[in-house]
Amino acid sequence: MQKLYGVDLLREPNVNKDLAFTTREREVYKLKGLLPAAIRSQELQVQIIMDNLRSINSDLGKYMFLRDLQDHNKRLFYRVLQVHTRELMPIVYTPIVGLACQKYSLIFKRPRGMFITINDAGRIFEILGNCGEPEIKAIVVTDGERILGLGDLGANGMGIPVGKMALYSAIAGIPPELTLPVTLDVGTNNQSLLDDPYYIGLKQRRATGPHYDQLVDEFMEAVVKRWGRSCLIQFEDFGNKNAFRLLSKYKKDYCTFNDDIQGTASVAVAGMLASFRKTNTKINQHRFLFLGAGEAALGIAHLLTMAMVENGMDEETANSQIWLIDSQGLVTQSRPGIRDDEHKWPFAKNVKNTKDLMEIVNLVQPSCLIGAAAVPGAFNESILKRMAELNKNPIIFALSNPTSKAECTAEQAYQHTDGRCVFASGSPFDNVVYKGQTFVPGQGNNAYIFPGVALAIMACQVHEIVDEVFLVAANALAEQVSKEDLNIGSVYPSLDNINEVSLLLAARVAEWFFNKGYANVRPEPDDKYLFLKSRLYDALYDGSNFTKHVEETHHAWHQHD
Repeated sequence: MQKLYGVDLLREPNVNKDLAFTTREREVYKLKGLLPAAIRSQELQVQIIMDNLRSINSDLGKYMFLRDLQDHNKRLFYRVLQVHTRELMPIVYTPIVGLACQKYSLIFKRPRGMFITINDAGRIFEILGNCGEPEIKAIVVTDGERILGLGDLGANGMGIPVGKMALYSAIAGIPPELTLPVTLDVGTNNQSLLDDPYYIGLKQRRATGPHYDQLVDEFMEAVVKRWGRSCLIQFEDFGNKNAFRLLSKYKKDYCTFNDDIQGTASVAVAGMLASFRKTNTKINQHRFLFLGAGEAALGIAHLLTMAMVENGMDEETANSQIWLIDSQGLVTQSRPGIRDDEHKWPFAKNVKNTKDLMEIVNLVQPSCLIGAAAVPGAFNESILKRMAELNKNPIIFALSNPTSKAECTAEQAYQHTDGRCVFASGSPFDNVVYKGQTFVPGQGNNAYIFPGVALAIMACQVHEIVDEVFLVAANALAEQVSKEDLNIGSVYPSLDNINEVSLLLAARVAEWFFNKGYANVRPEPDDKYLFLKSRLYDALYDGSNFTKHVEETHHAWHQHD
């Protein structure tokens, strides 16, 4: 890196330390007079950032404050995230990132990531070279069609890849200079955005068909041409139809996965596996009813089948334990065209068609009720009470994001099941006190899965990501849920420990990659945990040691390339 001095150094977020520059550094780098006399430790800086953040009353204001910090002092931003993960996760990710995406055009200041439009077809390889980083090893890409439960937000959806990439580094220690958020701007069908004078994206209807497919094909090929076969491409918040289709199309030939399908499945199944420990039951004893049959629900359903097969059940019997409800009602075999739907057909049942949730609950008598349809309040008092009548410990997962789309709140779940349910949600809920007992509801946050999985994929230089990876990750996460976690009602480890949780999960996944022959790093390291730990990004800054650490980490990531 070229040496910077004076105001240029203070304006470069990669190396700026603000008041943490020592007396000697202020002399050497010509900072005298540009900073007040005080010298602050990074620890004190973190404390001051949090004091400022907590004084902001607006959720959007908190989000913007952190974005500004990232643009001003990158290491301090990541250090704050690492130290205060539990408090800041809802800001940089769900649920507040949903609001940020809705307002993204209004709050847009300094560009982050890359916007590739449908009009850039034929030039994507060249355009990727403008990203400013010579060696990218992980990309999160969206086309903005289905942002959380908020629908088509077009180019405003960039908030999702930006947030995901921040968690790559803050949680899994992936060096931020190796990551790139990307939005494929193919237009939007959201009329309010098309009419918005502030909108930052293309003001045209969404491209579809061959035009769309050619753009995505060119993007995938350009990434590999520029950064190699092992560059990870994580798909995020594509519409249901494209999400499944593109995953099926690319998974064999590219290092890619879809977090909404596979990451969500992994974290949800992990929560269920932990729930079964709490209820002292086996997975094969359960019946699962999904409200929703989109990316998340189908991803979870297929991974549950895989988990049941792993536990000795045949696939057909496993599928029979899973029931789906979509916008047309219960997924049945008599529905017109259902045989052509390869994702839903395995779960279609030979029963009458109905849309009535209570009627379906009475028919299925599920032990696990999973919400993934973004229908707020769908799990009402009557439904929850019926689940409590059917089960000693009903498992209620209200997974829809953001919080406003949740099928029920944690308080409603505990109250209407007499405190007997095992509850998890997609967005965070406050602790609930019911009949003198304090419940700490677990958040089935994909951040438990995708950063650690990505770390293992990148470090092992994997070329193909098979579905089994996400069952390995689910088991690794579930095993880290302690008895203490389960006793307070949480089916996930504490977010306070998420860095270590992610590293242990990544080590398990890496071990699996080597055992199954998917890893391309040679020689195979004896200790996968230490192998991964040597690659972690360190957000601390301690004088000249920082430059040394960057050089050593960079060498670790590139020595096998």
